[in-house]
Amino acid sequence: MKLILGSGSPRRRDLLAQIGVVADEIRPPEIDETPAKGEVPRNYARRIALEKVQAVPTGGEHEIVLCADTTVAMGRRIMGKPADAGEAAAFLSALSGRRHRVITAVAVKRAGRIWTRDVLSAVKMKRLSDLELNAYLATGDWAGKAGGYAIQGPASAFIPWISGSHSAIVGLPLAETAALLLAAGYPLYHGQGDA
Repeated sequence: MKLILGSGSPRRRDLLAQIGVVADEIRPPEIDETPAKGEVPRNYARRIALEKVQAVPTGGEHEIVLCADTTVAMGRRIMGKPADAGEAAAFLSALSGRRHRVITAVAVKRAGRIWTRDVLSAVKMKRLSDLELNAYLATGDWAGKAGGYAIQGPASAFIPWISGSHSAIVGLPLAETAALLLAAGYPLYHGQGDA
């Protein structure tokens, strides 16, 4: 059994390692992640995870592909990865002092069959001072992060409260991912699955 991780994210690799899973190959797909007109955040995350897993080529029944998408949402607004520090500042200013949602959708593919799950978590960001915002932007940690922040990085000092899955907020809900891998026949625990 071979596991293909359809993500270049080091955070997702680290999270998988927490449950004893090491991908045999990394094959990040190239897809257009532009939200469709009027698309709501949860549907968007589901669609992107599905498109990612479908875009990763496989070499047969012995290969399992795992892909995920993490989306930060404020109401119906999708906050993707900021294009630059200015957009990161705008996202963080909008999130400052408010609650928002983080949706992570996971898709697993094996032999033409696809299993999916999505996990919704709520996050509260404290009200940020100009000093905090500018110091955070200067770290560069916002680059490549949905909503312009990562809960496991320097921005963790801004998050006093979450409700939901911490691992999903980081980028991969581990309980749900483990269940999907098992459903696809991945030998997650010794003696289970078909190796």
